[in-house]
Amino acid sequence: MILLVICTLSADAKDKDVIESNIWQGTNENSRVKMIAYLPSSGHANAAVIICPGGSYFWLDHTGEGTMVAKWLQSQGIAAFILRYRTGGVPAFAFHTRLLIRGNCYPDMIMDVQRTIELLRVYSGKYRIDAHRIGVMGFSAGGHLGMMAAVYSHTDFLRHKGIYTNVSLRPDFVAAIYPVVTMSGPSVHKRSRRGLLSEWREHSKTMQDSLSVERHIPSDCPPIFIVNCKDDPVVDYHNSMLLDSALTVKGISHKYIQYRIGGHGFGMNPAKGSAECREWKNEFIKWFQNIFDNGK
Repeated sequence: MILLVICTLSADAKDKDVIESNIWQGTNENSRVKMIAYLPSSGHANAAVIICPGGSYFWLDHTGEGTMVAKWLQSQGIAAFILRYRTGGVPAFAFHTRLLIRGNCYPDMIMDVQRTIELLRVYSGKYRIDAHRIGVMGFSAGGHLGMMAAVYSHTDFLRHKGIYTNVSLRPDFVAAIYPVVTMSGPSVHKRSRRGLLSEWREHSKTMQDSLSVERHIPSDCPPIFIVNCKDDPVVDYHNSMLLDSALTVKGISHKYIQYRIGGHGFGMNPAKGSAECREWKNEFIKWFQNIFDNGK
């Protein structure tokens, strides 16, 4: 049985359209992963976006890739759900604590996304959303997580926790913003790989291959929107090019925009990036409207 407990966020106590929930409440999973919903003030949202902030799978950018993004989507009439998925944490990054204890690592993150997709489909009426228009927008490592949700949707990670569902765990679209894509080769972002796999598995060739999403694009992959900057100093811009090429080979509907300048981590933060790359927001809205107008 799914039990979803909803409460108003204390920080947004005056905003009745912002609600917080523990996605694992009422299950055997001992975790307190939060989903924070920003709902349009009136009417039917029609679509929902699960926001996965970046942070190398060690931490999360709660503001520029979280709250700011959610409020922007909300203003566009789109229901936004910030997912505070599990990450390795700062102690694991600084002191390699997962050499001694498991901590958070794969597959915890993909389980969190699948659980969120499940809940949004089951409770689509409560949130006033279309159960067939639920996507993921991920930034940096969160972009890799969004792509994992699309690529590995036929693997039901929830069953390992005794959760059985009849709804699809496949997102209807994914927006990957300056994403981490590959887990091997010269373009790999090593910090994200360690954050995802932990010190015990980061050098496993099998795991590296399994979680390099560009190598496992399924024939039923949903439409994908990709944005990055060629001057990205953190995640090699070839990550997005690898994903673009893999989607093209498979004939998957997608849009790839590569900006010249803007760096990394700009998200919705007006103090970061460039005027050029900040156009990604308008491009996303046009793409988003187009995929549903065309019945994709």
